[in-house]
Amino acid sequence: MKALLLTDYKKMVYTDVPEPEIGPDDVLIRVKACGICGSDVHGYDGSTGRRRPPVIMGHEASGIIEQIGSAVEGWKPGDRVTFDSTIYCNECESCRRGYVNLCSNRKVIGVSCEDYRQDGAFAEYIALPAHILYRIPDNVSYDQAAMIEPLSVAFHAANMAPHPIGASAAVVGTGKIGMLLIQTLRMYGFGTIIAIKRSETQKDIIKQSGADHCICTAVDNAAEVVSEITSGHGVDYVFEAAGNENSINLCIEICKRNGHIILVGNSSPKVTVPLQAIVTKQLHISGSCASSGEYPACLDAISKNLLNVDLLIGNRAPLSEGPKWFDKLYSDHKDNLKVILNP
Repeated sequence: MKALLLTDYKKMVYTDVPEPEIGPDDVLIRVKACGICGSDVHGYDGSTGRRRPPVIMGHEASGIIEQIGSAVEGWKPGDRVTFDSTIYCNECESCRRGYVNLCSNRKVIGVSCEDYRQDGAFAEYIALPAHILYRIPDNVSYDQAAMIEPLSVAFHAANMAPHPIGASAAVVGTGKIGMLLIQTLRMYGFGTIIAIKRSETQKDIIKQSGADHCICTAVDNAAEVVSEITSGHGVDYVFEAAGNENSINLCIEICKRNGHIILVGNSSPKVTVPLQAIVTKQLHISGSCASSGEYPACLDAISKNLLNVDLLIGNRAPLSEGPKWFDKLYSDHKDNLKVILNP
C-alpha cells in the first residue's frame, strides 16, 4: 500500500509499505481522510521526541471498514468509522474508572517514542482494535469525521470546567484546537468569550467561531484589554491551547481570583510559572489530556449542525502531496487552517 513515511527528520516520503495485518480483535480500515495535526508538524523535526523515524504519522482520520477480525462483533465491512487517537487497554485501573485517556498501557496512533511505535493513518490502510471505533452518521462526511479527534480534545477540555451559565472564558492560543474550543464553549453556554492570539490573521474566522473579542498580543497588551473587558475582575475560566511559557503566564495573569485555568497545549515540556500569583489568587489549575469518551457527542453535534468544523478546513489534497504540505506547514509559521489528506 502507499503511505507517507517519515524516513528521517524533516524528510517525508510517499512510498510503498507493507499492508498492516489484523488480529482477531482488530479491523482493517481503508483511510478516506486524515488531517495534519500541529503535533505532527512539531514532530516533523524531532523536537518533541514523539515521532522517531521511521514512522507513519497521522491520527485525525476516518474511513471505511475493509476487513474484520474473527472475534469482532457489531461491525462489518462497509461501515463508515472514525476512531480514537488513543489505543487503550480497557483493563487497567484508569480504564476501569472511565479514564481511557490515562490508560497505563496506552499507545497514541501515529506516534513513535521511547516506549512504543504505533503507525498512523497517513496511509491507504490502518489496522486498529475494534473497541476504539465510532460509527459516522450518514450526514457527516469523511473530512468532517477527520475533525472529530481535535474536536473531542476541545470537548474534553470544556468538560473539565463545570460552570454556571454565562461564565466568562478566554482561550489563549487560537490554532485549530483553540478555535474548536471557542465553538464548543459557545455551545456549552459560556457568556463573554475572549480569544487571545499572536497575530491579527484569521480574526474573521475566530469571530465566526463564537468569540466576542479577539486580542492580538503583537499589537495589544492582552492583560490590560482583558481587564477592561471584565471591569478589572479577570476571566472566570481560561483555556490555554498554545502550550508555552508566555501563554501560560498570561493565563495566570488574566484569570480572576479563585478562577480556573485548564491547560490543553503541551508544546513545551517544562515552563516556569509565578507560584505566588497562583497561591495568592487561589487559582485552580487543571491539565486536560486528549479525550475520554467524547466522540459520540462530537459526532452528534456535527450531525445536528451545532458546530461548523468545515469553517476550519483550509485545504484538501491527495496523500501523494503530503510531503509538499508538511514542508509548507513547517516552514510557514503563520496561522494555517486544517489540511486534510485523502488517500
